[in-house]
Amino acid sequence: MSAKQRKRWFGLVLVFVVCMIGSSAPFQHFAAFPNEVRLFSGQMKRLDYGMPVHAVMTVDPRIVHVNGSSLGSLPVDLNKPISIQSNSSGETTLRLKLFGKIPFKTVKVNVVPDLRVIPGGQTIGVKVKSAGVLVVGHHQVNDKMVRKVSPGEKAGIKLGDLIVKINGTPVREVQKVASFAEKAGAANKPLHLLIKRSGKLIETELQPVFDAEDKSWRLGLYIRDSAAGVGTLTFYAPDQGVYGALGHIITDLDTGTPIEVGDGQILQSNVTSINKSQSGEPGEKRAHFVNENKILGNIEHNTSFGIFGKMKELPDHSYDNRSVPVAFAEEVKEGPAEILTVLNGQKVERFKIEISHVSKQTNPATKGMVIKVTDPKLLKLTGGIVQGMSGSPVIQNGKLIGAVTHVFVNDPSSGYGCFIEWMLQDAGVLLKSGRHSASQNLKAA
Repeated sequence: MSAKQRKRWFGLVLVFVVCMIGSSAPFQHFAAFPNEVRLFSGQMKRLDYGMPVHAVMTVDPRIVHVNGSSLGSLPVDLNKPISIQSNSSGETTLRLKLFGKIPFKTVKVNVVPDLRVIPGGQTIGVKVKSAGVLVVGHHQVNDKMVRKVSPGEKAGIKLGDLIVKINGTPVREVQKVASFAEKAGAANKPLHLLIKRSGKLIETELQPVFDAEDKSWRLGLYIRDSAAGVGTLTFYAPDQGVYGALGHIITDLDTGTPIEVGDGQILQSNVTSINKSQSGEPGEKRAHFVNENKILGNIEHNTSFGIFGKMKELPDHSYDNRSVPVAFAEEVKEGPAEILTVLNGQKVERFKIEISHVSKQTNPATKGMVIKVTDPKLLKLTGGIVQGMSGSPVIQNGKLIGAVTHVFVNDPSSGYGCFIEWMLQDAGVLLKSGRHSASQNLKAA
């Protein structure tokens, strides 16, 4: 056998050995060892590795107790489940040494203060005022020469731009922009605009044009300063007085641009009917505001995971006004779960779903899980997920784990959900625990 052949056979044997080791149970158990374990204060977690070896485990007993012991170092059998009981908030390091001498694994243990929230499910009305005036289109103006021109387009203003200042003055109302246009046109002076585009501030000048048809000065822009709609409340945190809703960002209907919130309100809403979802055509809840003078809360943030703000008290018609524990992203499992939502009036009901896929996310991302409606009543009345259902809380094993966010257009019985952990972070009631905050055809529900 030549040297070249020996090398080839040696390589094949090496690949075979590596594959055997990689597929072996001990190696797979080792690979399954987490690098980090997170718990809420008072929570217990079981670690089951099924490895027929003994080890010594060391940990700070002020933070966690292992197998009920308050000792900082104790022998453990990795073939049996190990229980970790959080004792107080803080961080510690769990170290394993095989046979008490060979360093085997180091696991970061992070214990955060206990957090319980009240699940929502109520349909809410949403009224948002943008932090400026949003450009949603260009308008052709008939000037004195009877030519069609758009001064705004000529000035380089694009759809989705947010006009935040005119001549150094903040603007948030459409009427105020019209007033500036009239004054500048009459004085034959350009307007100095400060606009925000993709997070960057840009300065430009715009000369109004006199419209020969309606006898007024125009900017050649379609603009909007507010938006309104309905969604679902996800949670209310009574200890902090804050809420989270929707599960996804609010965008402008025409441009798809995320709305930068200047201020806003959430109100009680009453569902009047349901437009049932069909393949290729998502349905929707039809609802109206109950009492626009009764404000449930304000809107302070509009993020990828919904809207957040202050709320003084839990809205009426809760399914259950008792608080429940919340789950970290890694605790969510494939299998049965439930959602809370309203189909008629203001009555919150509970419906069965199946979590068919869970994404492993260590950083915030919107598509955390794929859910499928299995409840016969919900399928009959809605066809699955409909618009207006976004934000409906998802509950599994007695814990709030996430919220409904999107419906699959071609299969409305299914859609996406986000993990509640990311919503709680954006609400400011859950620390990031040392983690970094960072396709199917679907539509926001």
